Amino acid sequence: MSSEIKRITLGLAMVLVGFQACETDPKPYMPPANEGELITTLIIETTDSASGQKQVFKFKDADGEGGNAPSQFDSIELEQNKTYSVNLILLDESKTSVDTISNEVLNEGEDHLFKFTVSNINLGIRLDDLDKNGLPIGLKSIWSAGSSGDGKLKVVLKHQPGIKNGDPALGETDIEIEFNCRIK
Repeated sequence: MSSEIKRITLGLAMVLVGFQACETDPKPYMPPANEGELITTLIIETTDSASGQKQVFKFKDADGEGGNAPSQFDSIELEQNKTYSVNLILLDESKTSVDTISNEVLNEGEDHLFKFTVSNINLGIRLDDLDKNGLPIGLKSIWSAGSSGDGKLKVVLKHQPGIKNGDPALGETDIEIEFNCRIK
């Protein structure tokens, strides 16, 4: 074989080996995980739709989940047969400059969904904000209090990057808090 043919054959062999090496990558590309934020405070602001009267209920746990007990854990008190506009505010107060996590949740609304679970109490909740895909987020909601009673209200924030379809069972839980709730 001439040296010219040997160089061409060797070059083709190297190209084929290179293509074959790239062909079977056992690990598909995965985008970097969006790390969860530390949420130390959940503020529930209620506004009576008829009178405009505002109330604020807080859950504060300086070190987040686990560790020390919460320093503030309010019970929610509502009046019977009233409707409330509700706004949720999430904070990370562990930093020198308080980080408003609810801004991130709103900006990444297509990846987040709040779920409210009511137990043993007459309280209806409708989510009142939408992400860019028209799916609910839950930072804003409308609460309709019925007859008086005591029960529980669980607030859960799900992180659903790339899988949000309105199903609150999907994704990882960013925060889950169960409040005592009284309608009087």
